[in-house]
Amino acid sequence: MERAITRISVSRLSHYYDSDTGSLEALRDVSLDVAPSEFVSLIGPSGCGKTTLLRAIGGLTDATSGSITLSGMQAQELQRRKDIGFVSQDAALLPWRTALENVRLSLQLNSDSAKSESLATAEKTLQSVGLAEFASYYPHQLSGGMRQRVAFARALAVSPGLLLMDEPLSALDEMTREEIRYELLRLWERQMPTVIFVTHSIPEAVVLSDRVVVLSARPGQIVDDITIDLPRPRLQEVERSGRFLEYTYKVKDALSSGIPAATAIS
Repeated sequence: MERAITRISVSRLSHYYDSDTGSLEALRDVSLDVAPSEFVSLIGPSGCGKTTLLRAIGGLTDATSGSITLSGMQAQELQRRKDIGFVSQDAALLPWRTALENVRLSLQLNSDSAKSESLATAEKTLQSVGLAEFASYYPHQLSGGMRQRVAFARALAVSPGLLLMDEPLSALDEMTREEIRYELLRLWERQMPTVIFVTHSIPEAVVLSDRVVVLSARPGQIVDDITIDLPRPRLQEVERSGRFLEYTYKVKDALSSGIPAATAIS
C-alpha cells in the first residue's frame, strides 16, 4: 500500500485523568497544525502533558474534548493501514527474537507483506541503521544504543506516514545520545515521515526539528511555537553555530516564561 505523508490537525484539545481524589487536568485547549514531513518536537516541564498529547495524536488516548485529524482521517484508520510508527524510551524488543526478527515483526503484522518481501525489507532496514552484521543477535547481546537502533528500524520498516517518538534517546548515555540523534536525522531524511518527538533536551529539540512546540506546566498549554531555521542536512558542526545557540536560548526563555501563547503580552 502506498503511504501518504500525514498532515496533523489538533483543535482545542483538552484532557482530564480521573483519580480517587478527583479529576486531573493534563492538557487545556491545545491547537496545533503540522504539515506533511515536518519534524516537530514537544518540550515542556515533567507532567505537562507531552506524552498525553503524543498518545492522543496516535489514537492511543481518547481526549476529553477537542478533535484530532490525520490527513482528514481518524487515527484508528491510519492504525488499520499500518501508517503510524511508534518509538518509546524503552526499545521494547521481544527478547526471544533476534534483531532481524524484531524488525520483521511490524512487517509480519502487516498482512499485505509476503514472507520473502518482509525478510528483504527487514534486512535492508536493519542495514540502514548500521546493524546488518548484528542481525542474528538477541536484545541482551546488544548495547542500549544498538537496541534503540533496532527499535527505529522496526518503526521505519513499514514506511509510516507518521512517526511518534516519546523520549526515545533519554535512556542513553550522552555520547551515544548525540551520535544517534544525527543518525535519526539521516533516517528521517531518507523517508521523510511526519514526526512528533517528545524530549526534555533543548539542544536535541533544536538539532532535530523544523519546529519546537513549548508547553507550559500542567495543565499543558502551548507557550510558544518556534520555527528552527537551520540548514539541512544538519551535521554536528551546527551545534557550534551562533544561530543554534540563539534558538536554544529562545526555547529556554519560552520554558521559563510559562505564559500560554494565546495570553502572552506582545
